[in-house]
Amino acid sequence: MTWLITGGAGYIGAHVARAMAGAGEKVVVLDDLSAAVPARLPSDVPLVTGSTLDATRLSEVLTEYGVTGVVHLAARKQVGESVAEPTRYYRENIGGLANLLDAMAASDVRRLLFSSSAAVYGNPEVDLITEDTPCAPVNPYGETKLAGEWLVRAAGRAHGISTACLRYFNVARAPRRRNSRTPACSTSCR
Repeated sequence: MTWLITGGAGYIGAHVARAMAGAGEKVVVLDDLSAAVPARLPSDVPLVTGSTLDATRLSEVLTEYGVTGVVHLAARKQVGESVAEPTRYYRENIGGLANLLDAMAASDVRRLLFSSSAAVYGNPEVDLITEDTPCAPVNPYGETKLAGEWLVRAAGRAHGISTACLRYFNVARAPRRRNSRTPACSTSCR
């Protein structure tokens, strides 16, 4: 089994690639390098430069590497930028996902983990957000993630693709303390 990790040279993607490769999985990364650091990847993980917007390239990679499953992490992800450039976000996040799903169906790839976001919930007025909390995104980024979940489910049903959508909150490394008087984080952290 070979896994394609789209956006695999980004912060989360590189961690996923290292963990999967370390567990003995065969992995290939596709990344457009717009927010990537290729040096994060293990030396034995192939890096293919390309975008999910390039349907031909996606099909080539799936075939060339004998991909049997995909971890889809590639997406635009800046909330403010999504408000300023909503068409770009829909084109890249939804259009790229549609290309990927079409290429998977055509190449008989039947496993997909989709990186969604807790941004699908918007600003709920509850103390604890669960999977049953209603979705009400408040920006184009969150909207594209929710629409992506719908697209993943529909394509999964139509093409027999096993899917999972992973909603998570901000992913970042723990802040480092500079000295004992400096808090690790405060209300001024951004």
